[in-house]
Amino acid sequence: MATSKFLGYLESRKNITGAACGIAGLALTFMGVAGPYWPVVVAGLYGAGALIAPPERPPLPDFPDPSAQLDEVRADFGRLRDYLADVELPPAAAGRLTELTELLTALLDPGWVTELLAQDPEGVHTLSRAVRQDLPEAVDTFVRTRWWTRLAPGQEPPERHLERQLTLLHEEADRLAAGLREAEARRQESHTRYLEDRSQ
Repeated sequence: MATSKFLGYLESRKNITGAACGIAGLALTFMGVAGPYWPVVVAGLYGAGALIAPPERPPLPDFPDPSAQLDEVRADFGRLRDYLADVELPPAAAGRLTELTELLTALLDPGWVTELLAQDPEGVHTLSRAVRQDLPEAVDTFVRTRWWTRLAPGQEPPERHLERQLTLLHEEADRLAAGLREAEARRQESHTRYLEDRSQ
């Protein structure tokens, strides 16, 4: 541990700057400027250089880039689809779930859409939250609430809440897709303007 700290200091900015100033002190000594006090001059210049050197900056944490995050979300979505295949839903809710999963599949399919999505951290977060939290929570809550409703009939049918939740999640995913579509449209318009300006 002490050896690694020492080696780290040898490579530090403080040591390199101090050494450069110390060498300047030796040069002054050879020119006869420092006189008999040259050790003090060299040590003083080394210390001054070490003090004025910029501090070491610790390396930034190595977080996964959005593309790697999308790969993880895609894998989680595969597991979620396996879970959803085993859940029995009423026809209306099942239809809305199918629409939602088809849209999520299109957004997560590898290709130019995910390349565009990888440039939108908020979009990646929205997809991640839908896949890992909102959708499984909506379906699981429905399954548990439906069991209790069978024991105490007369309550509001839980499928109404599920249908509303799936509709809201679809609207959110649709807004994300629309944003990506608009970004591509702006890019196309920009390229058209660039070509028009170039031809003038």
